[in-house]
Amino acid sequence: MVDTKAWRAEVRAWLEANCPASMRLPITPEEMVWGGSQLRFGSEDQRLWFERMRERGWFAPDWPSAYGGGGLSAKQARIVEEEMLALGCRQPQFNLGVWMLGPVLLEVGTEAQKQQHLIPMMQGRVRWCQGFSEPNAGSDLASLRTAAVLDGQGHFVVNGSKIWTSYGDQGDWMYALVRTDPSANKQAGISFLLIDMKTPGITVKPIELISGKSSFCEVFFDNVRVPADQLVGQLHDGWTVAKKLLQHERSAMSKFSEGAAPSHDALAVALPYLYDQAGALREPVWRDRLAALLMDSHAFTLTHQRVKQEAMAGLPIQGPASIMKLVQTEQEVAKYELLTQLMGLRGLSWEGDAFSADEHAISRLLLLSKTYIISGGSSEIQLNIIAKRVLGLPG
Repeated sequence: MVDTKAWRAEVRAWLEANCPASMRLPITPEEMVWGGSQLRFGSEDQRLWFERMRERGWFAPDWPSAYGGGGLSAKQARIVEEEMLALGCRQPQFNLGVWMLGPVLLEVGTEAQKQQHLIPMMQGRVRWCQGFSEPNAGSDLASLRTAAVLDGQGHFVVNGSKIWTSYGDQGDWMYALVRTDPSANKQAGISFLLIDMKTPGITVKPIELISGKSSFCEVFFDNVRVPADQLVGQLHDGWTVAKKLLQHERSAMSKFSEGAAPSHDALAVALPYLYDQAGALREPVWRDRLAALLMDSHAFTLTHQRVKQEAMAGLPIQGPASIMKLVQTEQEVAKYELLTQLMGLRGLSWEGDAFSADEHAISRLLLLSKTYIISGGSSEIQLNIIAKRVLGLPG
């Protein structure tokens, strides 16, 4: 039995001694350390924090130490996360492999796949991207057409394309859904493949967005040969693997707000516009709307903590995870719509950086927030999942 009080004190002491002060400040996207072959540090403190957490195994505290993790229990790992959050510690590395693919490989991957992929991602040497959506298979993902055919020589030959692949131009590997049985009904003929992005036949093209910046790419596959041992799970059963992975997607998204790049502080931006020069409240309705928004945000944070506890207890969270995704992204849109309205003409400024904490970028951020309610499963899809899995409504 772990003495949680003693463990919390030990974790807090270690973090205070090893997390540099500059790594406890709010971060811009440009300061994020993305693990991968193009690993770069903007400062010596970033390098130190990265290396200390890597050596401790705390990129994933609850992973087995044999694969580079911390070997901690779920409760111990959660205390590490809580203490990092309490101190304002930044995420030492950003890596979708660690946050999304890794847990799936631990559950269903072969030992060879674990040895090949888990250790490098835990060392920050490989960056992963996700190949799910296609030009004609977004919300209806099971309609995907990218084909993978076994050639009889130990390889799948992949042809087709993926779209909205975040940081596809910087990824070292991709985990992708491909159709391996075109005669089967939708989900029944899909497989889950791991693809080296340096393989001949892969072309990556960035996608430009109206907000002025974009992390999205389109990826094309032209007779790309993928070793058959990179199949995760059973042939034609990739939909089952994908559902396991998507259960971790909401948790991964939360990493971008816990010790990551925070979105605008609505209160800080709004305050100068709520009062006139004499300190009198301009319009009570704006204060009321802002207060409601902030209360909703606080309620979401508390609910998110409860869902994490349910996950630690082994309870199914796919339904609640959809609720979290729906609420969080819709709240971001509501926040920027309110700030744009409150700021009036100044809210239409286009000078700021869409990925910065510059209030002059509110209009860009409003446009960017609209992508949140589409990516990772649109709000409409989340509502369908909630209706079926949470409320038990008929299809």
